[in-house]
Amino acid sequence: MAYENIRLEQDGAVATLFIDRPKALNALNSKTLQELEAALNSIGTDVRVLIVTGGGEKAFVAGADIAEMAALSEAQAQEFGALGHRVMAKLEELPIPTIAAVNGFALGGGCELALACDLIYASEKAKLGLPEVGLGVIPGFGGTQRLTRAVGRARAKELIFTGERIDAAKAKELGLVLEVLPAEGLLPHCREVAAKILKNGPLAIAKAKKVIEAGADQDLRVANELERKTFGELFGSADQREGMKAFLEKRPATFTGK
Repeated sequence: MAYENIRLEQDGAVATLFIDRPKALNALNSKTLQELEAALNSIGTDVRVLIVTGGGEKAFVAGADIAEMAALSEAQAQEFGALGHRVMAKLEELPIPTIAAVNGFALGGGCELALACDLIYASEKAKLGLPEVGLGVIPGFGGTQRLTRAVGRARAKELIFTGERIDAAKAKELGLVLEVLPAEGLLPHCREVAAKILKNGPLAIAKAKKVIEAGADQDLRVANELERKTFGELFGSADQREGMKAFLEKRPATFTGK
């Protein structure tokens, strides 16, 4: 499928999704969100890791498109917010690891897009924040909830109430970003992480992601019971048999995701 505002490229089992509206600093308008939704829905079982980044050098995603939002009615804003939430939920619920390569401004909707990914790595040039209150609104694509889960309630309130933009080093200090890389090393680093992931059992990774996400908001005993069940279920898989056989035979495993 041809897209106007995004690019989806695949190299083996790793796909890279570029938000590519450089003249608008990759801002998320309705069309871009719709294209993102279509691209995420199109990802096949041959993709085992997805990297999300911004086209151009200045921005990951500078935010939602204010030029479009300024004219929205209340009903239209509800629809726009629902579209954004749907895209972030789809990204978050993909059964494969997702990596945000934050290469520049990740503000508002851009920060929310990164937060919907499993792992976030940032360029030294990155700036992150949720400055929506300066526009008289609040984060509308899940930012109030995902940021709180990432950095804690008080710090999320501070960042949202002040609308402060933080640099990559501060984001790492808060636990929002895992590592800070030179701009030219960001995508290579994300691809190195992807290569490490690809060495492991895809079924086990999908199950681990599901258990982590499902258990995060549960009582510890309930979450541990989910882990126990899933651990046992994997012993019915070909990947488990291959992984343990390969270990005992001192050779790399050949996983099939079954």
